[in-house]
Amino acid sequence: MKIVVDKADTRGYFDHVWLKTHHTFSFADYYNHDRMNFGALRVLNDDTVSPGRGFDMHPHQNMEVISIPLKGYLTHGDSVENASTITPGDIQVMSTGRGIFHSEYNGSDTEDLQFLQLEFLQIWVFPKVKNTPPEYHNYDVRSVLKKNHLGVIIAPDGSAPASILQDAWFSMGKFDAGQTIDYKMHQEGNGVYMFIIEGEADVLGQSLEKRDGIGIWDTKEFQVNVTKEAHLLLMEVPM
Repeated sequence: MKIVVDKADTRGYFDHVWLKTHHTFSFADYYNHDRMNFGALRVLNDDTVSPGRGFDMHPHQNMEVISIPLKGYLTHGDSVENASTITPGDIQVMSTGRGIFHSEYNGSDTEDLQFLQLEFLQIWVFPKVKNTPPEYHNYDVRSVLKKNHLGVIIAPDGSAPASILQDAWFSMGKFDAGQTIDYKMHQEGNGVYMFIIEGEADVLGQSLEKRDGIGIWDTKEFQVNVTKEAHLLLMEVPM
């Protein structure tokens, strides 16, 4: 078994006033030779966007892009005429294939004080196949997000609400302190990157806190012990 631990305060960080962004892996102006990717997982960005602001139209190619809102309203538009807004409990999956332009904005009504800020995770995964037709889908994953249960939100075999062009399984859940999760790999040769969205947990002797990450591979299973009420995201990808 092998592990790598990425503490929250070691991530790349940039404050652009309207955007506060943390990068677990090398991205844009943040470069760390030791943090280029975790297997097929290329990008894990943790973004906070001010009301009415966002990312103008920009290109993507040959990457599976998953956006997970944690707070507020995430509004998407693209060059193949998709337009929609999602909230926590939804996820956005975009297979960029041979190329697509898209934009992402904080779609909050500035009078809606509860949701002024948009907080979301954007994740990039290398696809199994390149130069496919671009696709975009939103998925409601609330049905699999139950308290003290690790719900699979992305799977390649039709067993989850969403899928991407990769042998990847994404799971999420909110857990009370004292809960134990026994995770079994879905496919030989895969690894899991676990991101602590909120709370605290012990994994393989490592004490993890909010926004810490841990990568685990060369094993068939491992255990997570929740030590403080936690919100967890586990991303299983080929290594």
